[in-house]
Amino acid sequence: MQLVFATNNLNKLNEVQKLIPSHITLLSLKDIGCEVDIPETQKTIEGNAIQKAQYIKEHYGYDCFADDTGLEVEALNGEPGVFSARYAGEQRHAEDNMNLLLENLHQKTNRNAQFKTVIALHFNNDLKTFTGICKGEITQKKHGDKGFGYDPIFKAKGQTKTFAEISLDKKNKIGHRGKAIKQLVAFLSSH
Repeated sequence: MQLVFATNNLNKLNEVQKLIPSHITLLSLKDIGCEVDIPETQKTIEGNAIQKAQYIKEHYGYDCFADDTGLEVEALNGEPGVFSARYAGEQRHAEDNMNLLLENLHQKTNRNAQFKTVIALHFNNDLKTFTGICKGEITQKKHGDKGFGYDPIFKAKGQTKTFAEISLDKKNKIGHRGKAIKQLVAFLSSH
């Protein structure tokens, strides 16, 4: 079985490849010659995942899946949410995003947050979505140098270390993307 994972993010690709069974060949956007910045113009995480998957299906014809992930912070009414990647601007710089988030939480005592990943799968002319959520909290400052995005300031519930301080294998077991991918793999294994 061959599936396109609609991402240009090599960190995401690496995370997901570790979770996909070997009988599924994962193709990247580069593998299929897609070098455009796929539009993400929807108002929800689900909407963006669906939009990206539909774009690949319509323009390239491959069965594919796409994900969109957002960090939702309770004290900020769910921000940055769908704007997580460009929270501090269109340059999509993780350090700037984390600094702005920490600044916006400076006077807040409620630091509850959750990562939410939605995967949209276009498979055999059908569309399915899978959602993974990891609840936790935003730390006071950055810790660790693994991972990407907001990992240095997010500590999953029941954990003593941030996502940036734990191994990729552990992050995949407890994290939002890993939970959504497990649902995707279970679906594909039954078809």
